[in-house]
Amino acid sequence: MKNDQRKYLEFVNIAFQMGIIIAAGVFLGIWLDGKFPNKYSAFTIGVSLLGVFIALYQVYRGISNMSKDD
Repeated sequence: MKNDQRKYLEFVNIAFQMGIIIAAGVFLGIWLDGKFPNKYSAFTIGVSLLGVFIALYQVYRGISNMSKDD
């Protein structure tokens, strides 16, 4: 496989990972809000934001690994 194609696939993989991590955070937050009701949907907001930060960290790690490979 060409190096350009490999990099493209790595970026696509990173995008899928971000989507899965953020969606998992949202669904976990919704589930927690259903189990422990509160006025502001705090679990959904908090766990969703945690998922976004974890996804951004994964992107940072993936891009830094790609730059090391070059």
